This record gives sequence, C-alpha cells and structure tokens, in this order.
Amino acid sequence: MRRPTSLARRIAAIGAAAAVLAGLLFLLGLRVVLDGGGWPHLRFTESADEQAARIAAHRAEQRAQLPATLEDARASASAADPEPVPAPRATAAASVAVSPVRTGEPVPHGVAPAVTPTAPLASPAAVWADFRGAQRDGVYPGTIHTAWPADGLTPIWKQPIGGGYASFVIAGSRAFTIEQRGGQEVVAAYAVSNGRELWTTAWDGEFQESMGGDGPRATPTWADGVVYALGAMGEFRALEAATGRTRWRTNILQDAGASNLQWGMSAAPLIVDDAVVVLPGGAAEQSVLAYDRATGRRLWGALPDQASYASPMLVTLGGVRQILVVTAERLVGLATDGRSVLWAHPWPAPNGINAAQPLVIGDDRIYLSSGYGMGAAVIQVDHRDGRVTTREIWRNTRMKNRFASAVLHDGVIYGLDESILAAIDAATGELKWKSGRYGYGQLILADGHLIVLTEDGDLALVRASPEKHQELARFTVLNGKTWNPPAIAGGILLIRNLAEMAAFDLRAAR
Repeated sequence: MRRPTSLARRIAAIGAAAAVLAGLLFLLGLRVVLDGGGWPHLRFTESADEQAARIAAHRAEQRAQLPATLEDARASASAADPEPVPAPRATAAASVAVSPVRTGEPVPHGVAPAVTPTAPLASPAAVWADFRGAQRDGVYPGTIHTAWPADGLTPIWKQPIGGGYASFVIAGSRAFTIEQRGGQEVVAAYAVSNGRELWTTAWDGEFQESMGGDGPRATPTWADGVVYALGAMGEFRALEAATGRTRWRTNILQDAGASNLQWGMSAAPLIVDDAVVVLPGGAAEQSVLAYDRATGRRLWGALPDQASYASPMLVTLGGVRQILVVTAERLVGLATDGRSVLWAHPWPAPNGINAAQPLVIGDDRIYLSSGYGMGAAVIQVDHRDGRVTTREIWRNTRMKNRFASAVLHDGVIYGLDESILAAIDAATGELKWKSGRYGYGQLILADGHLIVLTEDGDLALVRASPEKHQELARFTVLNGKTWNPPAIAGGILLIRNLAEMAAFDLRAAR
C-alpha cells in the first residue's frame, strides 16, 4: 500500500485542527441559532444553568446595592389594586428567592419586600394588564415623548433576565413576566422604577425546541390583584400579585388530554367575567377551557380544534360580545359562556401556524394574517335574520404577519410583512408602502408612532403615516435574538429578550 501523500497528511491535519477548534468553540457556547426566517446564525450563548447562575448572582448583588424602597412597597400595593395607596413605614430589606415547586407539592408563599423612602417614578394607576394591552391590539392610549435623540435613549435601568419569549404585563408600579432559569419556569415581579426583583414563584419545567428556541412563551395576564401565568408545557397558576403566593394551579394539557404544540403553549390567558380562558387544543370540546378565576374550578370546554399560537380575545362584533379564537384551521366567534359557536371562518395556515393577533376593524370586520405565504384578509361578520355569516372583503399577500402582530391606526394597518415593515389600507388591502428591515421583531402603536423592537435588539421609532416610511430614530438596546413584544404603561416602556430586559421613560412631560 502506498503511504499517504504530503497533501493528504496536511488535509488530515487541518481537519483535525478544525475539529478541535469547533469543539473548543462549542464548549465556549458557540451555537447555530435560527432567526425568524429560518436562516442560521452563529452566536455565543449560555446554557440555561449558566444563565440562571448569572441571574442569581446579579439579584443577590442587586439586593445588596439597591435596598427595597417605598416605590417597591407602592408597587406591591398597586399590584393588588392599581390606585394610589398610603406609604408604608420603612423596615429592613428582605431577600427574594426562587423557590422550587414540583407539581403536587405544597406551594410556598412568595416574599414581599421591605421598604425605605424614595420618590415614585410611574403613576400607580398605570396598567397594561393584558398581552399587547387592554384590547390585545398593541395600542397604547396615552401620549409619549417622540423627540428621541440621535444617539438613542438612555435606559432607566437594564439587567439580565431568564430565557423565553413572553412580554410583560404592568399594574401600577410593578411588572410581571415569565422566564426560564435553569430547569425551572419562573414568574417574576419587578419594580418598574428600578428593575428590582420583588418576588419569584417557580416550578420544575424546561421546554426545549431547536428551531424556535427554549423557554416559556405565553405572556401572563393581570386582573384584580392576581397574575395568571401559563408555562410552555401547560402548567397554569393563579398568583397573588402582591406576594407571588399561588392561589391555585393546574396543567391545561393534562386537563384537556392534549399533546403540546411543536413550539409550546403560547396563548396568553384571557379574563372573561369570572372565568379565565386558555387554549390547550384538546379534542372533543377540549380545545378551549375556562376556569373559575377565583378557585381554579373548571367551568366549561369548547371546540375540537387543534390549537395554534395566537391568544384569545374578548371582542364585540355586531353588538354581540364574544370570544375570538384563532385555531390551527379557522377563526371562531365563541359565546362567552362557551356553550355555542356563533360563527366560524376557515383560515388553514401552513402547518397550523397561526400566531399573529387578529384586529377588530369597525363594528363587524376582522383583520387576520399569517406568514409562510398565507397573507392577510379582512373578514366581515354579518348578523341578519338571526343568522351569522362571514365573507371576505379582501385578501392578498401584501401583509404576511408570521408571529409579529400588526396594529391599526386611522384606517391603515401597519405590520411586518415577514421581516419588512409595511402599511396597507384596512378597507381595501391596498399597499401604501413597504420599507425598512426590522427582522422578525415586534411593534406596538403609541401616540401616532410605531415603537418597533427589531429581531436584533434595536429599538426604533417610526411615524405611523400612510404617506411613506419615516423612521425617526433607531438604536441598539438588547443583545441577541429578540422576539418579545414591548409593553408600556404610565409612559414607561419595558422590553426584553432571551437574556436582557430594560426600561425607558417615554413620558411626554418629564
């Protein structure tokens, strides 16, 4: 046999060296990460345990350097009732820890912070209690500061956070979200004024998915001093907003006899009168479940549909109050007591991936959009002679909202057509403009402007004008993939991604 040539030996040596280098980079955290379009990127990332350890160290240092304040106490009180409250007396600082909780075991109480005086930042009446705001339509009703400096806004604070794709809900001076920390899903409460972690409640659970990413997805919901939090694998808890104590718990996938979705439970819980509604996607009238929000007792189930990723909405169409549900195959108007389907319109998205929120347009029309080539439509719901029918007013592929929901302003729909910002006429579907690459980010509407959080962690301000694309400011805020929707209350903007969170003061008068 012939000996290997000098060239062959060199190629083998280079291959061996490359393999060693790749192994070292892998140990250092280099991973292939897919963006929203499915394209691979090389990024250095921490393991879940490394991230959890870093957060724990940060929170310990935070408690040592940032004693609990009067604002923290006001946050605690306004979390239960978002109205002005008397200032409590100052005491020594108390620790806040992540408490392991296993299904079926007793649930420990959260720890309320102690206080020392400070001046408040946000109005105690400020509320952003639902996913994407009060109507789940991504609209902030107040005025904001829009003269952003060329070099960007300075955050009030910025700090590490656990993984996952949930947004924040805000009640008074306190914000809530759900995160992945190591092998646990963690619901956390933060003081809006300084980012101080006020309490956490945790349970064992680690949803992992190689294409989209790991961690919980569903944004919690706040109502009457209670936070309703849903984990990616169906763990569902009602937590006291003031303390983090669990009032009741269940697992919605187990209750519905349903299998999890490929990208996990993502729909935010919806408050409907005395019920809280969730979407496990079980068969035989188990796709939609409602629980008594005070006790956790199951009230009713409805629909046999496979679930999708959009959140249910409480809307009024044609004068009829109803629950709007987007399943994997259709758009459904459901009676608020779950007893009847008022109407349904087919919307079979590719692979059942309906993720963007619908928009109510006027008294009887709904805008709906999906990605992967599906496009958008406006559907009219007609109530005539005791019958309800649906028809499409227009349908096209000029707006394809993959998982970033659109907003409506002055008859124009603004949203990300896949990864490019676009504006279309809500009445006709006519494209007004399409410009500006923001990746698969998220956006909300405030004071006639779009606040866009890009997939790469930039924060942009765009004028909501049908005339042309007008980006007024853009600067980098967060590092890494950013799919989490922004939240805003009392003029304070909160943003986060898989690793960082930050707050900005957008109050118009400061």
